[in-house]
Amino acid sequence: MGSPVALLPPHSVAKTVAIPHFPLKLVSRRMIAPTVAHLAFTRDDGQPLACIPGQFIQIHFQLADGSDARRSYSIAVGRALDAAPDGRVEIAVSYVPGGAATALFEALELGACVNASGPFGRFCLFPNDANRRYLLIGTGTGVTPYRAMLPQLEQQMEQRGVEVVLLQGARTPNELLYGDEFRAFAETHPNFRYMPCLSRELPVEGSLHAHTDVRHGYVQNVLTELTPDPSTDIAYLCGNPDMVDATFEALKEIGLPIPMIRREKYVSNK
Repeated sequence: MGSPVALLPPHSVAKTVAIPHFPLKLVSRRMIAPTVAHLAFTRDDGQPLACIPGQFIQIHFQLADGSDARRSYSIAVGRALDAAPDGRVEIAVSYVPGGAATALFEALELGACVNASGPFGRFCLFPNDANRRYLLIGTGTGVTPYRAMLPQLEQQMEQRGVEVVLLQGARTPNELLYGDEFRAFAETHPNFRYMPCLSRELPVEGSLHAHTDVRHGYVQNVLTELTPDPSTDIAYLCGNPDMVDATFEALKEIGLPIPMIRREKYVSNK
């Protein structure tokens, strides 16, 4: 994945605080798409990582020429806000041919450590939100923050009856990252609607990904079907910069106030 770049209203930007580095030990690895790996780590210093769903960490390493490099990855593991922090960290990593970070993670053996810092970012659900519906829109690894938000969304659905729609964009069914988890969550939570949007290939009838809320096309083209309401909706946009820009403009035209459109672009790097 690329580096997350949060785009939030000026009043929401926090002061920069120096955060120390810490070691992360790789405990498991699995492929969740042809070119995307889900990596699970634990802090190797025995300390917890107090993070808010939607934040990201940075991985620090050296390039072949000895220069320092870093890559940003959204935290994929979800915790309710009232849960005690622990040392678990899960991320989704896109493998890019020739990429320096790809080489790092492909060569990383179970039990080995990487150097990390964080958490960072404000792409989170705000405690004072009083909306009736969240529109969560993501492409590629841009759905990772939404996976982390599931426990918190579950709380909000129970406590204040909020509705949630997740529009997930991908080219093909096997690129729907965490799609099985999102669909399972929707099946057990009536206020959560999961809508995969596939631009190239629809799922085969009877397959895991085939259901009535699958759409053909791009997420920004499906948006109007949801009739966004400026008086009740808050939208989150995460992933490909072109999608984020197009959807942001569409929501502005509909009338959503800019503070109610929260964005994070994933800027591609290797």
